[in-house]
Parts: sequence; structure tokens; C-alpha cells
Amino acid sequence: MDPHLLRTYVTVARLASFSEAARELGYTQSAVSQHIAALETDLGLPLLTRRPVAPTPAGERLLEHAEALLLRLEAARADLDRFAAAPRATLSVAVSPLALTPRTLAALPATGVTLRALPREQVPVAVATGEADAGLVDGIAAPSDPLRLPDVAPLTATGVAEEPLAVVLPAHHPLAGRPGLRLDDLVDARWLDAPAAGIPLDRLRAVHGGPAGRGFRPALRYDGTDTRTLAALAAAGHGLALLPLVATEGVPGATAVPLVAPRLVHRTELLLPAGAQRELPAAADRALPAGAQHDRGPGADREPTGPVAEFARRLKS
Repeated sequence: MDPHLLRTYVTVARLASFSEAARELGYTQSAVSQHIAALETDLGLPLLTRRPVAPTPAGERLLEHAEALLLRLEAARADLDRFAAAPRATLSVAVSPLALTPRTLAALPATGVTLRALPREQVPVAVATGEADAGLVDGIAAPSDPLRLPDVAPLTATGVAEEPLAVVLPAHHPLAGRPGLRLDDLVDARWLDAPAAGIPLDRLRAVHGGPAGRGFRPALRYDGTDTRTLAALAAAGHGLALLPLVATEGVPGATAVPLVAPRLVHRTELLLPAGAQRELPAAADRALPAGAQHDRGPGADREPTGPVAEFARRLKS
């Protein structure tokens, strides 16, 4: 299957227009039509209806495969490009917002850094495709367990921090005086839906283990990435939020009550292209439990160089 034809097909299906796809891809409309016809001939199936332009059932099934296939090809090209690339003097880091903690910020070089805040699921993609030299991604997990990240390409993931979680609520809330809270007791509470700035509600439902779609009802949706704004919304009574304990400090009117059950931590992992050095110094071995580092792909023994290596060393020490 020719990836150029596949990319054309995905673009046409996304835009529902041959002419718009031609404009975006820089082709003539005739060339786009020829690409689609060639792909349909290769597969022996119609993939698109023409009036209106929409995927057929076979085309819908192909779309389920296409994104992963194209992403893997892009990641492979980026991985091979690194062999020939000149040493970099700058550092580009893709980060999920909650991965920006005082410790990770302190590890950044003083100059030459570009930080790109992205949704969690896009951080591995940015590293795999070469859009970022390194990634910092966060999530909730059992102590010492790795994060569940999308399998976009071979990446090396190393745990660099594990912190306690806390439920953020107004200081006058009836639960504010408790020494700890159980997630089971908060299923029917009103929550802030902030997938980028906080712990996504679907993750709370998943770790709670209740019936699909039950509980953790959103009271207000926040589409920003500022965790302090999220904590301020919780302090103002717009809903509860689950955040790393360190992110709740100094928010006026907010109380953070530790989450005591289930046993979960907020984990941050450093993502590097496959083959990057992943041995932690002794200090980092003590800082995280056994099993805190893991390889998401068949890495070689290549090591990161320049600013990437310095950033990784400072994070792990």
C-alpha cells in the first residue's frame, strides 16, 4: 500500500472534498482523483462515495488503520534522520501541563529551550515524529507502575517523579477537614472536567472500576492548561479536582485533602527516542521504587547528546 496514496485518502476523507484535499496537499484535483482510484484498484474495494464525498464501510475500516500506519512511517523516518543529524545546540521538549513541576523545570537548561504544552496523548507522538527532542508526560498509576501510553513508536520511558494526589475543594466544604478521602466516596460529587489541566475524569472512572459512564459528573468544563486556574475554580466551588499535591499549594480559598484509596500516585515520565540511554544514577534509583524505568521499544545503545543528554542527566540525578 503506497503511503502517498493513503495520505491522500485520509485527507480527502477528513475534508470530505477532493478539491479541498488538493488545495491542502498541493496537488491538482485530477491528481487527487487518480490517487484515490489507484488505491481503490490496489485494494479492490470502493473507499469513497463521490456525491457526497464520504467513506464507504470499507473506507471507514481503512481509516481505523491509516492514522497509525502513517504515524509509524513518520516516526521511522524521524528515527533514521537522527543518525545523520548534526548535534543540536537547542532543546525542544513536549510536555503535558501537569508534568511541569518545580523539579522538572529546574532540570531545563538556562537557554535555548522551547517548551510545547500538549495534551497527554500527543506528547509521545511529538517525540516519535521528531517534533520534540524529548517529552515529559504525566498520569496516575499505582506506585512504581509505568504509565499507560499510546503505542505510537519505540520510545524509552523513564520515571522521574512520583507524587501524592489530593482532592481540591473549597476551604468551607464539608469534606475539607478530613485527613484523607476515598475515591469511592466521591463518585456522585460534582467534578471539574479539565482533561488538559487536571486528571481526566475518564481516568477516574477507569480506576474506580464502576459501570461504564457512571459517576464523576462534570459540573464545569475547563479547556485551558493552567493548573492554578483549575485549582482556583475548585476553590470557588465549581467542582472538585484531582491534582498532584504539589500543584495545590498557595491557592487562596482551596483545601487539598490527600487521596488515600485507591493507592495511586501522580507519575511523571521522561520520553526519549528508542535507544536513548536509560540507566538511572544511584540517586534516582533511591528516589523512585523498583521498576520505575522501562523501555517501550527495542532500543539500541545510542545515547542522547548535547542539551538532550544534559536535560536527561539533570532529571535523573
